[in-house]
Amino acid sequence: MKTLANRYDKKRIAQLPKVLFQGRIIVVQGKEEASKAVEYLLAQKIIGLDTETKPIFKKGCGMNPVALLQVSTHDTCFLFRLNHIGITSELLTLLSDENVLKVGLSLKDDFMQLNRRKQFAPGKHVDLQNLAKEMGIIDQSLQKLYANVFGQRISKTQQLSNWEADVLTEAQKRYAATDAWACIQLYEEFLHLNEVGYMLEIIPEPEPPAQLPLSPEQIEKRNERKEKKKQEKRKRRGLREKERRRRSSDRREKEALKNI
Repeated sequence: MKTLANRYDKKRIAQLPKVLFQGRIIVVQGKEEASKAVEYLLAQKIIGLDTETKPIFKKGCGMNPVALLQVSTHDTCFLFRLNHIGITSELLTLLSDENVLKVGLSLKDDFMQLNRRKQFAPGKHVDLQNLAKEMGIIDQSLQKLYANVFGQRISKTQQLSNWEADVLTEAQKRYAATDAWACIQLYEEFLHLNEVGYMLEIIPEPEPPAQLPLSPEQIEKRNERKEKKKQEKRKRRGLREKERRRRSSDRREKEALKNI
């Protein structure tokens, strides 16, 4: 019986063997190609779905539109370059379809970003995060879930690369395909484990690191800051009292003038 952990230590992931999608990868950057790809995908029972967006490294600059939609079967992954073709009518049909099961991780976010390009109502789909929660698994990232369930590492080195580049590198294509394909693998393994049973190891939440004792210099600086704050507080209080007395004096003068 397989044993899963309710939470997975990220430090262990680096020691695991790397997993990569080994099937066909087809880059789609023309509308006619997209039509043929969707026709193929609509004939499937299940597909894995994920998106990629060119990152922005400046705060407050918003977010780029989705650049890539990757849709995978068990052995073939299509990479739809949305920054070239947008969301075609055929892709809308696929995303809204109620027969083909679309599996992904945090699909709500993916659908929200895709809707920024073109509005649609998501069809039949399931989110792996919801399944994981039902199984008692706390960690929700694809990398941690895959490590927990299969004991293999999904590399994230390409995650922040330029997904709007003129030509995607082989590493980018393999990374994108792996993420979509891995969703199918996890979904089917979750179904299998719920059927045959599994053990859930409860890993307690790590305690925050103990605070080191302060050095004499740190204690002295802390006391200086406290004293400075007290002085500033007394100064503000004195200014308020001075202003109060001035206003009171002004009122008395006005009253005196009225009585003349």
